[in-house]
Amino acid sequence: MPQQSEATVNPGPRDRATHTPVTHDPATHDPATHDLVIRRAHVFDGHRALDGLYDIGVDGTEITAVSAEPLRGGTEVDAAGGWVVPGLIDTHVHFYDVHAVTDADSMRAFEERDRPGRLGLFLDHGVTTVKSVGDPTDGILDTRDRIAAGTLRGPRLLATGAGITGREGHPAATIFKGNPWARARWAAEVDGVRHIRDLVHRLADRRVDAIKLLSEGACAHSGGPAYLWRNPAFPDAVELERLPLDVLRAGIEAAHERGLRVTVHTAQQAAAREAVEAGADGLEHGVTVEPLTDDSLLELMRAHDVTYTPTLWVDDAHPDARANLRKVAEAGVRLALGSDTFSGRGLFGANTLEEAELMVAAGLSPAQVLAAGTSGAARACVRPDLGAVAPGKRADLLLLDADPTADIGALRALRMVFLDGGLTVDKR
Repeated sequence: MPQQSEATVNPGPRDRATHTPVTHDPATHDPATHDLVIRRAHVFDGHRALDGLYDIGVDGTEITAVSAEPLRGGTEVDAAGGWVVPGLIDTHVHFYDVHAVTDADSMRAFEERDRPGRLGLFLDHGVTTVKSVGDPTDGILDTRDRIAAGTLRGPRLLATGAGITGREGHPAATIFKGNPWARARWAAEVDGVRHIRDLVHRLADRRVDAIKLLSEGACAHSGGPAYLWRNPAFPDAVELERLPLDVLRAGIEAAHERGLRVTVHTAQQAAAREAVEAGADGLEHGVTVEPLTDDSLLELMRAHDVTYTPTLWVDDAHPDARANLRKVAEAGVRLALGSDTFSGRGLFGANTLEEAELMVAAGLSPAQVLAAGTSGAARACVRPDLGAVAPGKRADLLLLDADPTADIGALRALRMVFLDGGLTVDKR
């Protein structure tokens, strides 16, 4: 790869740092001039690397041209042979601090003191969309709406609200065992079919972006009827109740009635099969605590068009997690990148990059992982406007100094981040 020179930005009529829109007089605006042009870039378009160098034209929030021929822009960025890729999408995060929030006052303190900086960390690492799959419903939906309204700076936020689990299931009886205030808000414990159906419809009424169910929790089967959850941070194993099959199926059916996708937290093959057969659209974690030996499960996932999110950032300690991911990928099952990032370990945004690197370490190619973190993640989130460098897509773009299809570590060589066509991070 030839040595890269610094990008040159030619100021134009749009304030990219503040997302201030520009109003063009139709009588004077040249339609051949784009609001923004990123010039002479290699491109990974969300699926593959394109041959040659391209100019990318952006108008407003949308990509309007990807051209091998030169384009003109009111604002121009000289990529100087760098790489443009879609903004990264992390489909599995937990944003609120489960350790710090124990009552209404600590919740407000977190939102006032910590929320802005932690949202900014995602953007600083090139993560332009995140999906929360288990946060307090009121708080995370308020955060989502503030970002969408432009009163809070952060990545595009999608949210399921509280994760739905069985009575005394994970994480209610594990993470939140000693925190009843948070337990009532982070984990929605259900007692039966009617209860879960009513809860799913209430969440749908609040315009959640998807539904998250927890089947058996992050627990290993002990060889008997009990399911045990073990974590080094907790002194004792916790016996959990599984989400009954009829309740699991009812939750999925209710969500589908409202046009919402359902992703299910599993750890074992039996639970994964149960979720897929019940109609789940995605598996969070998938199979982590044992080797994936059931080839018919792979065929079932592929036949049902299920998305597998491996979350190696938390599950890499399980000796079978990497091999299971490799087997799933080789079988042609759809993949999405999701880190399971949470407060108290690592750094938001940086954890997403580590997830990408762990997926490569598991045996996937950089291009496969890039696709999982862009177009694959967008598909899992039912956001066809995201995850690709192509006309008609949202202008969520990263400009990198090195080739991420050769080395996934190039995601750390981040020069610029564009969100909805606005320059939101500039590291030159």
